[in-house]
Amino acid sequence: MKKIILPLAALLTLGSVHAQDLKGFLKKATSLVHGGDSLSTNDVASGLKEALSKGAQEGTAKISNVDGFFKDAAIKILMPPEAVKAEKTLRGLGLGSQVDDAILSMNRAAEDASKSASPIFINAIKQMSIEDAWGILKGGDSSATRYLRTKTTSPLTAAFKPVIDQSLAKVDATKYWNSVVNAYNKVAIFNKINPDLSAYVTEKALSGIFYEIAQEEVKIRKDPAERTTEILKKVFGK
Repeated sequence: MKKIILPLAALLTLGSVHAQDLKGFLKKATSLVHGGDSLSTNDVASGLKEALSKGAQEGTAKISNVDGFFKDAAIKILMPPEAVKAEKTLRGLGLGSQVDDAILSMNRAAEDASKSASPIFINAIKQMSIEDAWGILKGGDSSATRYLRTKTTSPLTAAFKPVIDQSLAKVDATKYWNSVVNAYNKVAIFNKINPDLSAYVTEKALSGIFYEIAQEEVKIRKDPAERTTEILKKVFGK
């Protein structure tokens, strides 16, 4: 009989609790089950934005150094696909140094432009929606970067292209590129080339920057030492 009375008493006691009190009780119990303080949507949003800001700042700082692009095989800018045949032809004619100058200058332009990229990324991060915040937090190692790339590539391309144009001119990339194109087109009977150098370098530069941001995101997710602020510790420590 006692075994029946005790559960019944517990049910009657719960039934007398106001709905609001019961909700608070359940919330507290859930918090305890999950190991303490729960994460709010604001916490997640703040943590993700801070992580992306940290990744953008450190990633762009790394690749804006001399050889940041040129000596990193993962992001080095090579000749555009439509110019690969031209590269082979010119190297075969003994004009490899001109091709090398063009490739080096494209990477130098990307490195130079990356110095101005961080503020553009930070502004984009501030404007990003937080509706997918929880999904990003629980996603793969670079899910925040992928989300940022999806949401910001178009506006970032528009903002970054003029910076690339200036950098191309600054490091004489346009001159070297024109030299390669003109040399090839003189010997090519068909399929002359004239790729949009500015658009190509802009695309590759942004790809390189997103790659570096993703690397920084992985560090924050996996290495506690990289969580340098309280909000990063709170969000990614969960």
